[in-house]
Amino acid sequence: MYLKRLSILHFKNYATADLAFSGGFNCFFGRNGAGKTNLLDAIYYLCMTKSYFGIPDAQVLQAQAPFLRLDGWIEGEADDIQYTLKYVPKKLKSIAEQSVPKERMADHIGHLPVVLIAPDDAALLTEGSELRRRFVDNTLSQMDAQYLTQLITYNRVLQQRNALLKQMSERGAREDALLDVLTRQLLAPAAYILESRKSFLASLAPVFHGLYQFISESREEASLAYDSRLLQQPYAELLERAREKDLFLQRSTEGIHRDDLECRIDGVAVKKFASQGQRKSYLIALKLAQMRLLGAATGKAPLLLLDDLFEKLDPGRLERLFALLNEEDLGQVFITDTDAARIRAAMSKSKRPYALFLVENGQISAPIPSDDET
Repeated sequence: MYLKRLSILHFKNYATADLAFSGGFNCFFGRNGAGKTNLLDAIYYLCMTKSYFGIPDAQVLQAQAPFLRLDGWIEGEADDIQYTLKYVPKKLKSIAEQSVPKERMADHIGHLPVVLIAPDDAALLTEGSELRRRFVDNTLSQMDAQYLTQLITYNRVLQQRNALLKQMSERGAREDALLDVLTRQLLAPAAYILESRKSFLASLAPVFHGLYQFISESREEASLAYDSRLLQQPYAELLERAREKDLFLQRSTEGIHRDDLECRIDGVAVKKFASQGQRKSYLIALKLAQMRLLGAATGKAPLLLLDDLFEKLDPGRLERLFALLNEEDLGQVFITDTDAARIRAAMSKSKRPYALFLVENGQISAPIPSDDET
């Protein structure tokens, strides 16, 4: 999959931009705050219909702008495929393929598979389980439309069940019949989500392990495992045993919304003891493994977006990372960096075509192509 062109209107600090991309590397360099990360987020927004950084649509819209519009042209087998995403405040967002609107935003997920690695992703390894579940859900939603449907259903019923638990506590009156109905409605989507996650982690773990060993030169042993209470006991039994506790705490304390990933290096939790370089290597290996599974499932090479790639990686690990990025079947890569000389030096060793863009105060220079594309 190859994003040939991106047109931006009123996205964050960009009033307007129209960019043509290389099929290999696309490198954006400039000072901090110039808007490099915003460009990556614009690509992600077009692919996933939301900001990678959890920013509400109203705040993604450029200040005082009446609307937001992103157009992306993907190279197709015959003709280019145009995707158009529009957002107008106080109205629904819309996404269209070849000018034909999709019924739901969720119907678009997976058509443009994407993986983004950003400095704040360190929280994926150091903070709470919600971020690790989000990583799994993000990947599976792009691989399997049914997974996204089941996840939406589960979260809706879970929200209703939690609201009922709170109402029962506040009123001091039991509504066990209604609670039973909502409890049963959780079981089917939870079963689908559980099996999907189990299968996904079984495939992801060995790919991740191999990538980490290559990046780290086998200095450490990294592992990744799925952790869920539903692996030890049926969900219906867990919910029944937790009923009184749920009533007391006014929330559902058992379920796939509590699942986690066990991330370890040499048997020790990455969260507690890993160095910054180890965490960066772990994160990159995890995201590259995600990318490989996405590509296998969708039949499309995902877009890879790398924000501040060079930070916290020693030269040896960085060299091995670029060896992976130079693989011909990897797909299109977008990189940001503050150091022009550093990114030019890295690209001079590239085996793939590339283009360099200077970003200054929301303005982007015309691309400087590699010799392969001149």
